[in-house]
Amino acid sequence: MNCINKTLSFRVISAIAERWRNLKVRLYKMSSLDFSHSFEMTNLVVIIGILFLVPVSSIAQPVVKIGSKLFTESVILGEITSQLLDVNGINTEYNEQLGGTRILWNALLAEEIDVYPDYTGTIIQEILQKNEIDNFEELEFNLKSFGVGITKPLGFNNTYALGMNKEKAQELNLNSISDLRSVPELKYGFSNEFLDRNDGWKGLSEFYGIEAENVTGLDHDLAYRGLEAENIDVIDLYSTDAEIEYYDLKVLKDDQSFFPTYQAVLLYRLELEKTNPKAITLLEQLENTIPEQTMIAMNSAVKLDKRTDEEVASEFLKETLQLNTTIERNTLWDRLLINTLGHLYLVGISLGLAILIAIPLGVTAAKIKAVEGAIIGFVGILQTIPSLALLVFMIPLLGIGSVPAMAALFLYSLLPIVRNTHSGIKGISEPVMESAYALGLPNTVILKKIELPLALPTILAGIKTSAVINVGTATLGALIGAGGYGQPILTGIRLDSTALILEGAIPAALLALLVQGFFDLIEKWATK
Repeated sequence: MNCINKTLSFRVISAIAERWRNLKVRLYKMSSLDFSHSFEMTNLVVIIGILFLVPVSSIAQPVVKIGSKLFTESVILGEITSQLLDVNGINTEYNEQLGGTRILWNALLAEEIDVYPDYTGTIIQEILQKNEIDNFEELEFNLKSFGVGITKPLGFNNTYALGMNKEKAQELNLNSISDLRSVPELKYGFSNEFLDRNDGWKGLSEFYGIEAENVTGLDHDLAYRGLEAENIDVIDLYSTDAEIEYYDLKVLKDDQSFFPTYQAVLLYRLELEKTNPKAITLLEQLENTIPEQTMIAMNSAVKLDKRTDEEVASEFLKETLQLNTTIERNTLWDRLLINTLGHLYLVGISLGLAILIAIPLGVTAAKIKAVEGAIIGFVGILQTIPSLALLVFMIPLLGIGSVPAMAALFLYSLLPIVRNTHSGIKGISEPVMESAYALGLPNTVILKKIELPLALPTILAGIKTSAVINVGTATLGALIGAGGYGQPILTGIRLDSTALILEGAIPAALLALLVQGFFDLIEKWATK
C-alpha cells in the first residue's frame, strides 16, 4: 500500500477522488453490495493514521450512471432502470437518494449521472419554468437544447395533492383546496421541495388565495407521522403514495385545476444515443409499462410491507418484461463494514487535508499581524455556512459523490484547527519567547523547537474538535451520493425504519467517541 506525499494539494486529492468516482465505485448499496469493482490507481488516499486501498477490476465498457431522488417511488424507478440495463449486459452505477429535483437536474447537465426518473409537470414548471408548454413534442424539443433526451411516459401520472386526516376534514367540512381559505389557523407541513416550488405551495397559495398562519417544511416521509400524531393538519401528497390508503387520508380536490399532469418519464443525456444506443433502446422498453395501480402497489410493497427496492424492481421486470435479475443478499455486518469504510474515507481525507492546511494557516495568522484578522475571519465565515447548503454549493464545482462531500468537510474542519493553532502560539508566555530571541535562535528553529511543541496540546484539542464534528457532519454526504453512515439513516427515514436509522446513527456516534479517544491518547503521548 503506497502513501500519498503529505504535500499533495487539495486539487490533486480532488482529481484522484474524481477518477475514483468515474471508475464506477459503488461503496454502498442498501441491499446489494458489489465487491467486484476496483480502484485502478497507484496511489490512493491519505487518512491520519489510516490508509485504504480498495481493489477493483477494470471496466470493460463505459458505465451508465443512474440517479434517483429521495422518495421511494423514484428509488424504485431508478432500481428498475439499473437492473434492466445490468441484466442486458450494460454496466451501471446507481446513485440513489441524491436529493431533490435541482440536484438531479444539475448532475445530469454536469454529466455526473446519465439517467434519472422525473415527471413532466416538474420538468415544465420547476426546471424549464415554461408554463406555455402544453404537449409532449414541445417538451422534448425544449429539453434538446440542454442536451437532454426524454422517454415517452412510463404509464402513470403522479400528481401533487393536499391531504388531511379524514376525521379532521369532515369535522371542518373541508373537501377541496379552496375550502382551506376559511381555516387559516390550520397547521401545514410540506416537504421542503414542495414548499419552495412554483408548482408547489409557493404558487398554490397565491393561486388559491390561501393565507396560512403556520407552515412548516419537513421531510415528506416524516410528514405522515406528524399527520398521524395530529401535530400537522395538512400535508402535500404524491397521488401514488401508498400511505394515502394506509392512513385513510382525505385527498382535497384540486377544484381550480392548479396542479399540472405529472407523467413519469426517464430523462437521459442525449450523448448516450451515440455512446450507448443500446441503453436508450432498453430505456424505451419501459415506456407505458407501469400503470398507476402497479406503481402504488410497488410503493406499498416497499413502504408498508418492508420489502427492499431491489426485490420489488426485480419482481416487476420479471412479470412485465420476463427478465430474471439477480439480487445479492447481504448481512448487517456486510453493510456496516462498507459504511464504515466509506465514512472513514470521507472523514480521513478531509481531516488529513485540513490538518496539513490549517496548521500553517494558524501559524501564519499568529506570526503576521497584517493577515491575522483576514485568516481567522475567513475560516470563521466558512463555519457559519449551513452544512447542507455548502454541500449543494459544491455540486456545480465538483459534481456529486465523495469529492464535494470531502471538500465541504475539509472547509468545516479548518476553523477549530486554525483557531487553536493561532491561540496556542499566541498564548506562549513572553519570558519564554524573550529567552529564545536572546539566544539568537533563527525564527524557524524557534517555531519548530519551542512554539509548536508548547502549543501542541492546544493544536491537538482543535484537531480533536474538528474530527468529532467531521464524523457527524459526514452523514449528510449521503444526500449527494457520498455513502457512509448517512446512507442507512436516509433510507431509514424514507422507509420509516428505526432499525435502519440506528444502523447509521449508532456507528456514527461510536466512531465519534473512538476518534475522540484516539486523539486523547495522542495528546497524552505527545505531552509526556
